[in-house]
Amino acid sequence: MTDMALLEVRDLKKHFPVKKGILSRTVGHVRAVDGVSFSLRQGETFGLVGESGCGKTTVGRSILRLIEPTAGQVVFNGQDLLALDVEELRQVRGSLQIIFQDPFSSLNPRMNVGKIIAEPVRNHLKEAKGQIRDRVAHLMESVGLHPDQMSRYPHEFSGGQRQRIGIARALALNPMAIVCDEPVSALDVSIQAQVINLLVELQEKMNLSYIFIAHDLSVVEHISDRVAVMYLGRIVEMATDKELYQNPQHPYTQALLSAVPIPDPEVGRQRILLEGDVPGPLKWPSGCTFHTRCPKRVEECSQKEPIFRDGGNDHWIACHLI
Repeated sequence: MTDMALLEVRDLKKHFPVKKGILSRTVGHVRAVDGVSFSLRQGETFGLVGESGCGKTTVGRSILRLIEPTAGQVVFNGQDLLALDVEELRQVRGSLQIIFQDPFSSLNPRMNVGKIIAEPVRNHLKEAKGQIRDRVAHLMESVGLHPDQMSRYPHEFSGGQRQRIGIARALALNPMAIVCDEPVSALDVSIQAQVINLLVELQEKMNLSYIFIAHDLSVVEHISDRVAVMYLGRIVEMATDKELYQNPQHPYTQALLSAVPIPDPEVGRQRILLEGDVPGPLKWPSGCTFHTRCPKRVEECSQKEPIFRDGGNDHWIACHLI
């Protein structure tokens, strides 16, 4: 891993309009992503975690422009992706890929595995039919599938095998970075470990960079170099994996980590239970967005938005108590 930033996300925002009435007038906005900034280094795995609905998947898809962002910058390898036109973006697509969460719905059920993996190559590279077949065979072997399975269809594979197909498709154009959108959340625990180990192995071989999106903090701890914690569309804490897990500072991060199971029945952990529910999408709290559920809140929390600052040791926190 190098210190050079391969990808820089600057103040990324995605606000979805809420429309009502016969004339479909906009009555408000859902701030799914509201000012997210981070960088991804070459060869690094950057973990993005948080509860369901916090906006982490929207961040990943906005980076790739699968969802068009409302504002911000996404600088990849020196180019602002949000400033590119359709053809220019197409040229960059091969270097920045995605692995989807659902390994079944992300694969075309009417195409066999060989065609699914070959499709990016046919669309982006000019290679002969025989070369494409050899490339697909090599990709299948690299993710632990046998080339003889090339003529089979997605429904003939298990969930773990289908996710390996998705990984092979993401690798087809030799990308520099991959957005992994909860790639193991739909798999059995034993299969999760196999897929995680495969991703680590491929990263070492191909010098890949990952944005690893997940809600399972134990999985993120295993694979990530740095971790950012999201709440209501914003990053509230960011640090190296060891620093974050050994010294969580934000009350939300502390609550999340207290819920992670410990594989030893004799070791106890004090669970931090949060009050209430996540605020509605149109009822955005004033001040710190977490103050309505925070067990440590003070008066300032409801009045003033906290500044995202470095608390030392490259550990960034957005909290008035720090």
